[in-house]
Amino acid sequence: MSANNEVQPIPGSSIEYADMLLLRFGEFTLKGKNRARFERTVLRHVKEIIKPYPGIVLSKEFGRIYAELNGEPAAEVAGALKNVFGIASVSPVKCAPSELEQIVAVSRELLVRLAPAPGTTFKVNARRVWKDFPYGSIEMNKLVATPLLQGYPGLTVDVKSPKLELRIEIRQNHTYIFCENIEGVGGFPLGTNGKALLLLSGGIDSPVAAWSSMRRGLEVECIHFYSYPYTSELARQKVVDLARVLSRYAGVIKLHLVPFTEVQTSFTGIGQDNLIITLMRRAMLRIATGIAEREGALALVTGDSLGQVASQTLPSMNVIGRATQLPLLRPLVMMDKSEIVDLSKQIGTYDLSILPYEDCCTLFVPKSPTTNPNLRIVEKIEATLPGYSALLAEAVAATETIEITPYGDEKPAEVVSVEAGLQEEWF
Repeated sequence: MSANNEVQPIPGSSIEYADMLLLRFGEFTLKGKNRARFERTVLRHVKEIIKPYPGIVLSKEFGRIYAELNGEPAAEVAGALKNVFGIASVSPVKCAPSELEQIVAVSRELLVRLAPAPGTTFKVNARRVWKDFPYGSIEMNKLVATPLLQGYPGLTVDVKSPKLELRIEIRQNHTYIFCENIEGVGGFPLGTNGKALLLLSGGIDSPVAAWSSMRRGLEVECIHFYSYPYTSELARQKVVDLARVLSRYAGVIKLHLVPFTEVQTSFTGIGQDNLIITLMRRAMLRIATGIAEREGALALVTGDSLGQVASQTLPSMNVIGRATQLPLLRPLVMMDKSEIVDLSKQIGTYDLSILPYEDCCTLFVPKSPTTNPNLRIVEKIEATLPGYSALLAEAVAATETIEITPYGDEKPAEVVSVEAGLQEEWF
C-alpha cells in the first residue's frame, strides 16, 4: 500500500500502457441483499475521487467497475482508486479490437512491457463474453499462447499456478487484456455501516484508528481538542493536515475543532493531579457525545491500545468509558505499537504524526498518573467542580467545524482571519 496517491511504475509493469483500469469489489460481494447498495456506494465514492480527471468514463457490471482513461495518467489514477474502501484490486487493462490477429499482437506487446524473466511460468486464460466470436475460450487459450511462447522461449506453461496469467476477455466492441493486480484497501464501502465520531489527536494512533474504522464501512467525522495558548497553531494545523491525508481515503473529512482550555485548566489546582488524565479523557468523551448526537453519529472511536499508557489500562478505560452511553469503539486495542506504526507509514500519516508539536493530551501530565482510578471518587470530583456542566456545554457550542478535502487548502477560521489580516497589512 503506497502512502501517496500514485502507483509507482516498476520494471515489468504495464501501468503506463493501460487504456483502462479494472476495479474489483472486495468482501462485501458476499453480503446478499446488501450487495447492490454497497456497489452503488463504491461507485459514488469512485466518482468523487476521479473528479480531478475529467477524461475518465466509468461503467459498471457485476462485481466490477471499468474506468476508461482517455489519456488521463494511469499510475496516478490507479493510486487514487486503490484507496477507495470496498475495492479489492485494480488491474491495468489494454484494449484490442476483437479480432484474433489484433488480440495476439496486443498480447505480445504487453509481454514486451512486462519483460518476464526466463523460467517464468505462464498461462493464457481467455473468456469469450461475446458469443459470436468465432473461437471458443479453450481454443483461444491455445491460439494466443502458441505465438507468445514461440516469441518468449524462456516462458514455461503452468496451467495450475502460473506466476504470470494473461487474462483475455473477448467482448463485441473490444477485447480486454490484462495480467496485473494492484492491491486495494478492500473492506466495506465508506458509510455503509453507519457514522461514528473519532477523537483525533496529533499522535500516531488515532489516525490509524480512523483509517481502520473507515475500512470497516464507517463514515468517520473527526473531533480534535486544542488548548490555546498552551498548544500552538502549528499543533492544530498538524491535525488539519492529518485529516487531509485521511480524506484521500474518504473524499471529504469533517473535522470538529473544540476549544478545550477552560475545561482542561479546571482540573488543575484541585489536589488530584494523579487523576487529571482520567478527568480530561472523560470530559472529552462527554463533549464528543454532545457533538455526535448533534451530527447523528452512533458511536465514538478512539486510538486506545491496551496497556500502552496510563489511561489505557483496563481499569482506566473502564472508568473513562463510563462517561458516555454511546458505544465506544477501539479498533487498535489489541495491536502492538510496532504494528500501529507500520500501518501509519503505509497509509501516509506517520511523518505528520511525529512532528514535535504538543497537543492538549501532553499538557499538565502528572509524574505518576493513576492506572487504577476509582469511579466513585472521579464522579465525586466532577460533581464538585464549579460550573463544570456549563463548561462542557460551552465547549460544544464553541466548536468550529470545517470540511477537509484531499486537494484543498481548508484552514480553521481563526487562522484564515489572521492570514487575511497579515495580507492586508502587507499591501
